Amino acid sequence: MNANANAIVTRHLVVRGLVQGVGYRWSMVQAAERLGVRGWVRNRRDGSVEALAAGDVNAVEALVRWARQGPAGARVDAVDVNDAPATDDVPDGFAQRETV
Repeated sequence: MNANANAIVTRHLVVRGLVQGVGYRWSMVQAAERLGVRGWVRNRRDGSVEALAAGDVNAVEALVRWARQGPAGARVDAVDVNDAPATDDVPDGFAQRETV
């Protein structure tokens, strides 16, 4: 058994492409809730979508895989994924936040 299988991780994502106006944020909330991932997602004024995802490493990695496809109607050109420090900014559940 992998010792890191139950590790808790936090990832910061920036998703670029046709990802606004296609239900991307709503769909990501649904995917995150199914996976048990905590965090948030929001649009950015530059046309990208930004998210913070925290939880079991396998669940977070599954959400990152989902983010690379997105919902029907989206066209994902790139997903930048970086480790993020665990912070108090991670809500219970997964929330949509205001555009920044």
